Amino acid sequence: MQPMSDSAAMAMPLDGTASAAPAGRIALFIPSLNGGGAERVMVSLANGLASRNLDVDLVLAREAGVYLNDVSRQVRIVGLDASRALGAMWPLARYLRSERPATLVSAMNYVNVIAHWARRLSGAPTRVVFTEHANLSQLLAASQPLLAWSLPKLMRPAYARAHSIIAVSDGVADDLAHTLRIDRPLIHTRHNPIETAALAAKAREPLDHPWFAPEEPPVIIAAGRLSPEKDFRTLIRAFSLLRRRRPARLAILGEGGQRAELQAQIDALEHGRDVLLAGFQTNPYAWMGRAAVFVLSSRWEGFGNVLVEAMACGTPVVSTACPSGPEEILEGGRWGRLAAVGDADGLAEAMDRTLRDEQRPDVRRRAQDFSVDRVVDAYLPLLLPCATAQQ
Repeated sequence: MQPMSDSAAMAMPLDGTASAAPAGRIALFIPSLNGGGAERVMVSLANGLASRNLDVDLVLAREAGVYLNDVSRQVRIVGLDASRALGAMWPLARYLRSERPATLVSAMNYVNVIAHWARRLSGAPTRVVFTEHANLSQLLAASQPLLAWSLPKLMRPAYARAHSIIAVSDGVADDLAHTLRIDRPLIHTRHNPIETAALAAKAREPLDHPWFAPEEPPVIIAAGRLSPEKDFRTLIRAFSLLRRRRPARLAILGEGGQRAELQAQIDALEHGRDVLLAGFQTNPYAWMGRAAVFVLSSRWEGFGNVLVEAMACGTPVVSTACPSGPEEILEGGRWGRLAAVGDADGLAEAMDRTLRDEQRPDVRRRAQDFSVDRVVDAYLPLLLPCATAQQ
């Protein structure tokens, strides 16, 4: 697999002639800023790059989403006025042709394909960098047959011409290489940026909830969409086993399609009053910062941002060893206990032992490895290789 040459990229220009790209402008393209892990990462990355006095554009198919207010004033937001990602292909090509950024970074597989074709259509000498945030094989397995068949066929030629491919974990990189039959050394791992200092400050904000009053039992926290891949069913079973051993409470933050099913499971428990579906919280970090343990019970992840976020709040963590990310974050169990996916007994034991620990690892120190500054340092040689090589 070879990067696409500038001469090949000059096919089908929109108008005029090509000129050299500015040395430092970086564009990040994503459909919108509606809530999601990839969207949060792109905002943090854009803000971090802009803090280095780089010219940064956050290019959105549709200028909408809950994270709009989190974008730094140093970042220029470019709305393409497209109702969906596919409809943004020509507007994105016109943007590239007009603005000629040095690098275009896109996120998510189908968006990466659109970015590839927009760059080809534009004729701009812009570097294209794709980022992958989830395991492709799992996405395809859960997709309709036509999409599962067609998406890899669209991805392979686009990814073969990318200047860089970035995966958010080694597991995602391995899966992508195997699924698309790409040489693994051509895929770079760059973990997600987490705004560790800001999260630690939010964790100290007041929280008015009776469970956190003095002398109350320890509270275990989990957070995420109430959906099958988060496997809160296993977590609730594990908590029920733990509750037979010791007083404790479990609060699950988030909303989703499984709320009624999970609530029915809770209502059937002997200690169901000690389990709370707390819903969406504007500041989940205040809950995390007061928790005795944070648990990630997922069947799969791309990276597991929420695990690092809990660690940034100083909270001991337990996780399933799911593909992909948690084992890398916890370095095989050095920073928190790991349990097998779907193993309620193992998860209960890991929570119990963590609650009993007298000495715990300094998880805040590990969380700093994923700070925005450190991740931007790792990204820059792939985004602006010429500029970083001259430093």
